[in-house]
Amino acid sequence: MRDAPASTGDPVVDSGWRALDLPTAAALQPGEALARLQAAPTGLSDADARRRLEAVGRNTLLAHGVRPLSVLARQLRNPLLILLVAAALTSFFVGEGTDGAIILAIMALSIGLGFFNEYRAEQAVEALHARLRHMALVQRDGETTRIDVVDLVPGDVVHLSVGDVVPADVRLLEADGLECDEAVLTGEALGRDKQAEPVAVHDSPLDLPSCAFMGTVVRGGSGTGVVVRTGALTAFGAIALRLGDRQPETAFQRGLRDFSLLLVRVTTVLATSILVINIALGRSILESTLFALAIAVGLTPQLLPAIVTISLSSGAHNLARQSVVVKRLVSIEDLGNIEVFFTDKTGTLTTGEITFAAALGLSGAADDAVLRAGVLCNESSVADGPAVGGTLLDRALLDAPAAAAAGAAGATRLAIRPFDYQRRLSSVLVAEAGAAPRVIVKGAPEIVLERCAGPPASAQRVLDEQFAAGARVVAVATRPAAAGQTSLADADERDLALAGFLVFSDPQKPGAGEALERLARLEVEVKVITGDNDRVAEKVCRDLGLPVRGTLTGTQLAGLDDAGLAAALPVTTIFARVTPEQKSQIIRAQRHAGRTVGFLGDGVNDAIALHDADVGISVDGATDVAKDAADIVLLEKQLGILAGGVAEGRRIFANTMKYVLMGTSSNFGNMFSAGGASFFLSFLPMLPTQILLNNLLYDASEMTIPTDNVDEERLLRPAHWNTGFIRRFMLVFGPVSSLFDFVTFGVMLWVFDAGPTLFRSGWFVESLATQSLVVFAIRTQRVPFLRSRPSLPLLISTLLVVAVGILIPYSPVAHTLGFTALPATFLAVLLAMVVVYLVLVDIVKRRFYRVPVTGPPVARPLSRRQRRIVHRASRWSTRHGARRRPAATRG
Repeated sequence: MRDAPASTGDPVVDSGWRALDLPTAAALQPGEALARLQAAPTGLSDADARRRLEAVGRNTLLAHGVRPLSVLARQLRNPLLILLVAAALTSFFVGEGTDGAIILAIMALSIGLGFFNEYRAEQAVEALHARLRHMALVQRDGETTRIDVVDLVPGDVVHLSVGDVVPADVRLLEADGLECDEAVLTGEALGRDKQAEPVAVHDSPLDLPSCAFMGTVVRGGSGTGVVVRTGALTAFGAIALRLGDRQPETAFQRGLRDFSLLLVRVTTVLATSILVINIALGRSILESTLFALAIAVGLTPQLLPAIVTISLSSGAHNLARQSVVVKRLVSIEDLGNIEVFFTDKTGTLTTGEITFAAALGLSGAADDAVLRAGVLCNESSVADGPAVGGTLLDRALLDAPAAAAAGAAGATRLAIRPFDYQRRLSSVLVAEAGAAPRVIVKGAPEIVLERCAGPPASAQRVLDEQFAAGARVVAVATRPAAAGQTSLADADERDLALAGFLVFSDPQKPGAGEALERLARLEVEVKVITGDNDRVAEKVCRDLGLPVRGTLTGTQLAGLDDAGLAAALPVTTIFARVTPEQKSQIIRAQRHAGRTVGFLGDGVNDAIALHDADVGISVDGATDVAKDAADIVLLEKQLGILAGGVAEGRRIFANTMKYVLMGTSSNFGNMFSAGGASFFLSFLPMLPTQILLNNLLYDASEMTIPTDNVDEERLLRPAHWNTGFIRRFMLVFGPVSSLFDFVTFGVMLWVFDAGPTLFRSGWFVESLATQSLVVFAIRTQRVPFLRSRPSLPLLISTLLVVAVGILIPYSPVAHTLGFTALPATFLAVLLAMVVVYLVLVDIVKRRFYRVPVTGPPVARPLSRRQRRIVHRASRWSTRHGARRRPAATRG
């Protein structure tokens, strides 16, 4: 089969092609636009493209990569650090240079600890980011090839088909039923019809029917266009750059923010009260201020951002080893919260390696005429390698040896009506040697049969047999063309004569059954949304052991209102032959029922649902728009990988919560004790520098929490942020910690008759030991060590920090830090108190967890259009330091 020939050329390049803007190009004839851009229908040569790339820079909007200064800036963003710097400077000013130096040294160590771990984590994430590439189909040196979208330049000729994200601002040269979704630019849900004919008058810069805009999605038809503007000079680029790299807040981030606000309130009340009371008691204003600041620092989980980043990057690295690329780190934790998971069938439950099996006539016998009609009505093309373009079934047909044997020699395609997900049909007008022109229609069997005049009963029997066997089936029908006909319309796809069926096989994917079992153990309910036939989907699910409680077709779904769909969801496992809008409707209804929803899709018809899900998941071979909408991309489409991702997300959340609960129990209790003791002691129970040192050592011991083991039962169900639960934990375990602090105070005052220095030394060691070692009790609901063992790094770091704390009063720097050596009998008493403390915490823990965890669910804030813009803009990204658009060309 052949199309109209294209001219060739390799024009001489000068800077004139850079002056053309999109509105001007829209008013030119296609040939004139090519001439102004000094391009040809066959595209640019590689040498020409390189010169242009050097002149205008890469087609990028965002930069990714690790910037040390940005990581350092995040460490310095804590407002408490500003106050501590002021306190240190004040200490120098009043002659307390030692205190000032100690404060600055501790601050530097804390900042360095956070910077080192976050920087290392971001380097690991950057390595993952580089694995994702976004490609465009272009003409280079007269050949059709795929290149990275960031390498496009003005003058490149690009091909557009259903599911593509337009890679740059393009002047259309050809448009066959082309329709673009421009909601990302205009907010309008309706698609816009496109044409190659020039438009001289337009209402706005976005009202250009002869152009396609970067970032918009090809919703129907196909087309070819020449690139006019790239990068920041495009309409989409201007919007994306205004938004920057801001992402909408996830449920996890919302919970983290609520927790931070809780701590801010507690810290403000406690630190302010301590400051006011100490000043009222007649103590030094400077000393009281430093003490209150130190209490505030001690209450603040300064390393929580680093703990979260390390946990997430570690999880992302673990998932990367399983071929999962996380586009947004926080999505890992949301992945762990999935309760209902919707997936398509092809490539997930089946191999997705669709192969052509047979062309059957109406009686069920092999029929070469049906095969030839299928080859002629095909949007894919074959050059030297596998078929490209078109649908998955189109490519599978052309790649089959039988297709080459059937041949399309002597046929000329006069017109085409490309496939779209609304009609579920494609049609072609062909002229064949020795025969009258005819229209060939190919598509979903039930749609084609509805448009055929009197199909025989044997055809339905053949179709039922193939569905029962789990085969994919495409129906083929024809009709004579009208005299002189040169185009196709909806009427040409009716009053057809059924020719037969094209049968494709898609076997079950090895390991899919085991993956479904694992998801079931993780209490993730799996449901299937497919555009395939309901009987085929039911057979595949039952063969894999997925219980099918009910099936709902797109036709049945169309008859349900919101209440009806809500009632049907709990008893429905398969949704078959659904439209893109219905997929989105199902996802929204499931989320409205209060369940956290994940969705795996890879087609253009999945994009809306991917945006609507709490966690959108796609695959590397998916359509552009599907990958852009997704939060997570699977380099291999395996359900087993996804099950591992769910468990990884829950593991990360569990470990993050360990640090949070540590900070709101023993840490809070110790700081409360320090404030309380200052009211009845004639001296401060611990110097500000000692509190800061205590906090630094404690935080250092907790840096290994992301490596900790997680009990199996913590992975079996989703977990969510619950500020009420955290507050209750703080109010229960904080007083337990304070109780032992006050016991220590009594021991130091009445047993050892301690003065200020000995008192501070004893309490420093006791507070550090209790608040560090309690992690072994808090990290699990089981009996520590006997039924739940910590990770080796956590065990070593915790014991090491406690040992350092004990040794400091005996070290050469003890006097400088305000410490003195402790009597040996105190260490024996300390050991006994720590053992009793940990036993008491374990007893209280058992009673605490008997009370059911309740609280309002975290809201899911959505900014749908901004989320689409930011997600989609990420495809035009380059590493920091890579050459971007020169400043001279930005205007």
